[in-house]
Amino acid sequence: MSDRSMPEDWSVSQPPAKGDNSDRSHTQHSVDSSAQYPTDRELSQYLSQQRHNSEVMPQSPSNSSQSGSVSPSPATDGKLWSSVPPSGEPPTGVGRRRWWKHWMPWAALAALGANGVAIVAMTMLFKLPSAPNCPAIFWPLASGTVRLHCAQVAAAKRTVPDLMAAIALVKPLPQNHPLSQEIDQGLAEWTQELLALAEEKFQAGQLSEAIAIASDIPSDISTATTVPTQIEKWKSIWAEAEKIYAEAESQIPKENWYRASMAAVRLLNVGNNYWANTKYEELKYAIATAREDGGRLGKIQNLVNRGRADDFLAAIQQIQAIEAGSYFYQKAQALIPDIGRKMLDLAQETLDKRDVDKAVEVASQIPAVAKLETEVQDFIVLAEAHRSAFVGTVSSIEAAIAEAQKIGLDRPLYYKAQDTIARWQLEIEDVQHLAKARNLAQPGAVTDLNAAIAEALMIPDSNPRAAEAKREIDGWRRRIQTFEDQPYLNRADELVVEGDVVALQAAVDEASKIGEGRALYGEARKRIRNWTRQIQTIEDQPFLDQARDLANNGNLPAAIAAAGQIGAGRALHETAQAEVKEWQTQLQAEQDWREAQQVALQNTPDALAQAIRLADRVPNSNSLRLDVNPAINNWGDRLLRLAQDQGTYNPQAGIDIARKIPRSSSAYGAAQSQIGEWQRILNPPPPEPLPSLDSTTPSPTNLENSEPNVDSNN
Repeated sequence: MSDRSMPEDWSVSQPPAKGDNSDRSHTQHSVDSSAQYPTDRELSQYLSQQRHNSEVMPQSPSNSSQSGSVSPSPATDGKLWSSVPPSGEPPTGVGRRRWWKHWMPWAALAALGANGVAIVAMTMLFKLPSAPNCPAIFWPLASGTVRLHCAQVAAAKRTVPDLMAAIALVKPLPQNHPLSQEIDQGLAEWTQELLALAEEKFQAGQLSEAIAIASDIPSDISTATTVPTQIEKWKSIWAEAEKIYAEAESQIPKENWYRASMAAVRLLNVGNNYWANTKYEELKYAIATAREDGGRLGKIQNLVNRGRADDFLAAIQQIQAIEAGSYFYQKAQALIPDIGRKMLDLAQETLDKRDVDKAVEVASQIPAVAKLETEVQDFIVLAEAHRSAFVGTVSSIEAAIAEAQKIGLDRPLYYKAQDTIARWQLEIEDVQHLAKARNLAQPGAVTDLNAAIAEALMIPDSNPRAAEAKREIDGWRRRIQTFEDQPYLNRADELVVEGDVVALQAAVDEASKIGEGRALYGEARKRIRNWTRQIQTIEDQPFLDQARDLANNGNLPAAIAAAGQIGAGRALHETAQAEVKEWQTQLQAEQDWREAQQVALQNTPDALAQAIRLADRVPNSNSLRLDVNPAINNWGDRLLRLAQDQGTYNPQAGIDIARKIPRSSSAYGAAQSQIGEWQRILNPPPPEPLPSLDSTTPSPTNLENSEPNVDSNN
């Protein structure tokens, strides 16, 4: 680098290290006098000159009022100081005589001058050179010492521009420069400081700034070889963080909260403070907000599904609570027009039910955010027109048409208004036909009603009042059918007065003349069913009475056969079947009792147990229980005795027999007690362990065998 401007705020620092002789010729090119550094050789020459010529005074430096730079005298040939060559020849002539005549003053003056020169020389010798003013230096002519010093001053501020300037100052110096060691050390330190500043930018989330700083570091510096690797590392970390962030974001609209959270947590270990802190917190807040908004959307949908006006309004309020930065904002906003449309549909449904006030109220509540203002205005106009049309007169319908015609061609509901007007124009003709038909039907005679029906049939099925005309026609036809069919019912009622089967059947035949679909068909069928039940009861009652008589006489099979003659679907069928079921139960009980008595005669344990089971089938409500219960007790006692006989020599056999005795037998308790005794015999409890004996306590055997201690003397 030949000429690079330095920051203007560089301060004066300590002087650079001595010994820089490589750029000696540049020392006098500084603008500031403080930038002139005498070399060691120049100082040595200066001292030698003072020793040989004590009369010569050095030229005092003159400080500029503006820059403080030295203005070297021409006699000094650009040096920082000058000397007067010695004059060895004394003056001649008169002057010489004066000099010798007045030698005393001259001697004093010479001595004083020599001392002054010595003082000045020593002062300049020991005076430290002031630091250079770096902003004012002309760099193409600056020495390596000055460059290194100013570079160190700049680098000490530890900013990117200053560190770059420091590198730019010393990098042009040759490799064999006397200060190359200090320069290389400075370049290494400044490069690392630049990389550290770039790392701070990267950790703060400023990737492009970090790359820019690192890319500006000269690549031919030995310590800058790691810069490309570091840049690639930053890019890799950044790309990985962006990928993780995008992955987490992609899960939010899907409402996969767990996957989104797990992806966000991976940012903590990506190796960048900006992503691990700022972006992680941002993503965490976004997930939490989206989760809340997702739940709100579910509530909104539930409100919309209810289909009520208040719920629609509440849903819109919930949508407006979702912030614009939410992931669900657009989705929520897209629901507003649909909700507004649903409200308008609800208003139309209400209007179709002829509730004009409610329809207008619902439409008026549609908020402006639904962007349906003009449609709402047109709907209200049509609703008010319907209010007039619902009156149903020609004049009111004409008033409704006039009201609907206010909706112009440029309005959104223009075509709907035109369709409604066309329908009302047809309706005017329908109203006229209906009015005439009603007048014709007013007298009520069959001929009048037929005339009214003919007039109403002139209204086509596609006309607005077709449904109303059909209802009127159906009513008039029912009145005609009633006039025509009522005589059949009247004659049938007269026939049933006698009450016999023939009369009842005649009444049924008379009422059956009323065909299906006629006005009195339902009433006729009701009476026919009643009269038919009466006929069936009269016909089947003898069979039921006969069956009851047979059952009372004990002939249950014959009773069951007699009741079976009453077929399914007949009036007395259910009653007969209920009694047949009772008789069959009685027959089964008698059969079980007889069989039990026969089996018990064998008097074996199995036979007695079988007899008890058969007898126990007899219902408790049956009169046979009076004989069954004593027999069961008797058979139980006999089983107990057999068990005791067997248990005397075979307890297990006794247990098996005793277990056959049922709970319904009076011997059951005694049998269970006996079973317990036999089980204790078969399974005696284990013997209790003998108590442990001390070694000093003699056992019973030893006690029996022990003899009294007899004195040997006796």
